[in-house]
Amino acid sequence: MRLRTISVLVVLILIAGFLWLNWPAITAVAKFDLVFATIEAPVGLVMLVIIGVIVATFTIHLVVSQGAMLLEARRSGRELQAQRAVAERAETSRYTELRELIQAEFARLGERLIELQGEMRRDIQNGENSLAATIAELDDRLQSPRGGDRT
Repeated sequence: MRLRTISVLVVLILIAGFLWLNWPAITAVAKFDLVFATIEAPVGLVMLVIIGVIVATFTIHLVVSQGAMLLEARRSGRELQAQRAVAERAETSRYTELRELIQAEFARLGERLIELQGEMRRDIQNGENSLAATIAELDDRLQSPRGGDRT
């Protein structure tokens, strides 16, 4: 058992022992004035009834408060779940947007790469043609009898 349960049981046993030992004093009859009437009743039993009513009132208040807190916790849980769902949808949306942005960027880079490859091929072709012309000119000069004098 828990310490709290054991301590409550010990207190209840002590109260029961106190009542048993003092039962003659508790059951002693006394007159009570209730504004409109006067009654004779045991003092201890009247006090026990008053304490019982107070305990019952606080117990009812406790149950109602716990029920209200439980309902509030459930409502908060549902709201939290709804907010979590909204956040997950927003995160999914951001991932989708990011994926689309990356795909568009890769497509743009692919087009740019193709464009640069075309430019590079043209530059290489121009360089190759220029080099071939220079080599042909040098070959012509070497072929001539005086190495470039054509008179």
